[in-house]
Amino acid sequence: MASSAQPPHFHLKPGKSNSFQSKAHKRRNVHFYWNFGIRKVFTRKSQGLSVLSSSSSSTHFSNSQLHGLCANGKLEEAMKLLNSMQELRISVDEDAYVAMVRLCEWKRAHEEGSKVYSIALNSMSSLGVDLGNAFLAMFVRFGNLVDAWYVFGKMSERNLFSWNVLVGGYAKQGYFDEAMCLYHRMLWVGGVKPDVYTFPCVLRTCGGIPDLARGREVHVHVLRYGYELDIDVVNALITMYVKCGDVKSARLLFDRMPRRDIISWNAMISGYFENGMCHEGLKLFFAMRVLSVDPDLMTITSVISACALLGDGRLGRDIHAYVISSGFAVDVSVCNSLTQMYLNAGSWREAEKVFTRMERKDIVSWTTMISGYEYNFLPEKAIDTYRMMDQDCVKPDEIAVAAVLSACATLGDLDTGVELHKLAIKARLISYVIVANNLINMYSKCKSIDKALDIFHNIPRKNVISWTSIIAGLRLNNRCFEALIFFRQMKMTLQPNAITLTAALAACARIGALMCGKEIHAHVLRTGVGLDDFLPNALLDMYVRCGRMNIAWNQFNSQKKDVSSWNILLTGYSERGQGSVVVELFDRMVKSRVRPDEITFISLLCGCSKSQMVREGLMYFSRMEEYGVTPNLKHYACVVDLLGRAGELEEAHKFIQKMPVTPDPAVWGALLNACRIHRDIELGELSAQRIFELDKESVGYYILLCNLYADCSKWREVGKVRRMMKENGLTVDAGCSWVEVKGKVHAFLSDDKYHPQTKEINTVLEAFNEKMRDVGRTRTSSESSSMNDTEISRDEIFCGHSERKAIAFGLINTVPGMPIWVTKNLNMCESCHDTVKFISKTVRREISVRDAEHFHHFRDGECSCGD
Repeated sequence: MASSAQPPHFHLKPGKSNSFQSKAHKRRNVHFYWNFGIRKVFTRKSQGLSVLSSSSSSTHFSNSQLHGLCANGKLEEAMKLLNSMQELRISVDEDAYVAMVRLCEWKRAHEEGSKVYSIALNSMSSLGVDLGNAFLAMFVRFGNLVDAWYVFGKMSERNLFSWNVLVGGYAKQGYFDEAMCLYHRMLWVGGVKPDVYTFPCVLRTCGGIPDLARGREVHVHVLRYGYELDIDVVNALITMYVKCGDVKSARLLFDRMPRRDIISWNAMISGYFENGMCHEGLKLFFAMRVLSVDPDLMTITSVISACALLGDGRLGRDIHAYVISSGFAVDVSVCNSLTQMYLNAGSWREAEKVFTRMERKDIVSWTTMISGYEYNFLPEKAIDTYRMMDQDCVKPDEIAVAAVLSACATLGDLDTGVELHKLAIKARLISYVIVANNLINMYSKCKSIDKALDIFHNIPRKNVISWTSIIAGLRLNNRCFEALIFFRQMKMTLQPNAITLTAALAACARIGALMCGKEIHAHVLRTGVGLDDFLPNALLDMYVRCGRMNIAWNQFNSQKKDVSSWNILLTGYSERGQGSVVVELFDRMVKSRVRPDEITFISLLCGCSKSQMVREGLMYFSRMEEYGVTPNLKHYACVVDLLGRAGELEEAHKFIQKMPVTPDPAVWGALLNACRIHRDIELGELSAQRIFELDKESVGYYILLCNLYADCSKWREVGKVRRMMKENGLTVDAGCSWVEVKGKVHAFLSDDKYHPQTKEINTVLEAFNEKMRDVGRTRTSSESSSMNDTEISRDEIFCGHSERKAIAFGLINTVPGMPIWVTKNLNMCESCHDTVKFISKTVRREISVRDAEHFHHFRDGECSCGD
């Protein structure tokens, strides 16, 4: 680079060629003016001013000035000079263009580089080697492969550097097939022999695809052209082989190397780790230390990452000690790797120590801690760390925002989630699909599903996770019908993964969409996706919740039986009130050497409760510790329900008072439900009082209290509870029932008047009402007139009678004798229960209704729940 930014000076020497100038100099005062390197000579005469210019001299000096500005890194002045030269039509030589292009590349000046490129193309029909290579290097550095390819085509001649730059550019941006095609064109069309710079680029391409066959072909070329001893080329070969999964060949090359550098060791060690051979990689690391080869940052971070993969806390601490003793502990990337290692091993306190002692933290440090807390089920700490990050004025990236959103979803922290949503929009992070997907998840779990749908519809390129998140979110918000519609839409463009299928099966199970569930089952068998994962249990759960126990048993017997499989069957029979079957299944499970867990005992105790098997239930509760299960609040609630349903209300109350832990609303809720069944207002009010001291948001407890008062004809108290609900802003979901007819699921709301067959449905229901009146199965007109309005509205609100419409639709649209299966989101009221019993006896059909708590199987006027 030039030592001074001053423009070069002109020196006039005496001689023949300068005689005119010498004489003129004596006669006139000569002034030189510089305007962006353009010389203008003004001569004063008595009559005026005349201008003399020299075209060749102006060109020469202008290009010299351009060189000087580029050498001093003055891009703005150089661009002004270049523009002035274009306006005055002063030609720019190739060397000046090359200097300009290299300056644009060095300063990462995209706009100026494109301007220089445009000017050069307008002034010359083809590009020389030097200028073409300069443009190639600049555009490849900028990631602009389109213009790089155009430059390559405009070059009148190409050398090895031209090919190397373009091949490397395509390889770096992941266009591996194009890079390989260019390499073959270079060999067979360009007639250029590769060198030590060519092979690393090409081998990186083979490893990136990965394509072992092409990699071996390039290895042959390395041998043919005599580069098998070049350390950089051999290092690239080792990397290619490990990327392609051929670790054996890589190790063979490594062992045969006459000389190795740190890159050789790193390539082989990290290659072992990448292929899941962590122990071999660590052995090689220790061998490296025995040979007194000092590791670098890459070596250390790779070894720490291997410890994280192995989950070997002791080895990780040993490596940590080595890091401290060798002086690497001051490096941010090493500390980040140590933090990640401890978090992966569940040692979050050790990770906190490393994080706290870091003198300098980058965005990776903060993101690692936030994500690690979320991974270790510490969402509160994740959000607190995000607040600390914000106080340190560190702007979060998309990974950090996604991790904090996941923590908000776990906690149901809508306020922080909305704050992050605004930040993502302001920082333009919303365009990252990982952020959008986590926003969908957060809004779904915070019961703001409409906001989640808005986010989903605004994602330009939805991936499988996007679809899975919205399907699971709709299912979570009891909009299963829509969830299945989205699932069908997804299948038109993307293949669902095991998690998507699980979410869709959960939606099928919720609304009893058996045919859709069977379609998913067929897809699973056809593709084999998720068969070794949790999907078989999702299929089993779908069949159980759809009431098809025979198919469920076939599925159970055809899959691997883990504790979840047994729990699904136990829960299914428990919901049907078949306690003896539940006990029998539990014994079979224990004999199969499957260890029961917390959920197992919840199902077991619920089954005993609904079948009045008090003695057996208490016996299993007392034996929980024998199976290594410590009773929690859910188990205590089950025991209260067990005693309460059997009419032992005082015993249930005493059990609560003797509990070793503080009872939660669910425990008192079990007692309140028992008081409703046995119409004990005094104890029921006590239970409700305890509940509302702890929880005023759950609408279910208000419904239980309303039902208790209504069953005891305390209508004034029912009205008071209804007013409490209104004051607290609580509403009951509208009654909705689903029935599947001919493979299609139909939904019926309690106040639905717009169904195409509403008229026929109402006619059928009215006919049944008339028959019930004829046989005395309904209240008389005098009884109805004396009923309080609150009593009438109670059934409408807390039940909705939507199952009647679904059953009537099924009767109209199916052949006589075919069973009807209905699913409902609320509990059946007594009136509906009596009506369906009457219908089943009249039409001689089996009718199954699964409400929010029970399976009701009606046959010949009887129900499996025993009323």
